[in-house]
Amino acid sequence: MSADVRTSAINMPTSLREELACNQFNGQVGSQLLLETDRVRVWSVRLKPGERIGFHRHVLDYFWTVTTAGRTRSRMADGSIIEKDYRPGGEHYVYGYGEFKIHDLENLGDTEIVFTTVEFLDCANKPLPLHVSCVGDARL
Repeated sequence: MSADVRTSAINMPTSLREELACNQFNGQVGSQLLLETDRVRVWSVRLKPGERIGFHRHVLDYFWTVTTAGRTRSRMADGSIIEKDYRPGGEHYVYGYGEFKIHDLENLGDTEIVFTTVEFLDCANKPLPLHVSCVGDARL
């Protein structure tokens, strides 16, 4: 199976469409905020098999690292679905003014997957408020 598979999800279930609409400005990009200073937010994402973190929006420059191998599914705001295999390591993202990404993240594997994400507060976009969710906690 390839490391990055994209498929179309034309018929996103109503519950997910509603969650997406409610969380389109949710800046909680992790399960737990570990540290916030005037320069960074450091997040932990720990997903047990079958667990998922709900829709959230990335607007800040950031990098993440995964410390455990695993497989995930992300549903994107445009309805596409990305399934990806992870090995320990990381990636970084830079957003220009007004750019963003909205997605969720679900653990498809049979072991816990652990990410650390660091957002930089001084970049082209202003930080979003945290805990903006109208469908309960961002972790569903």
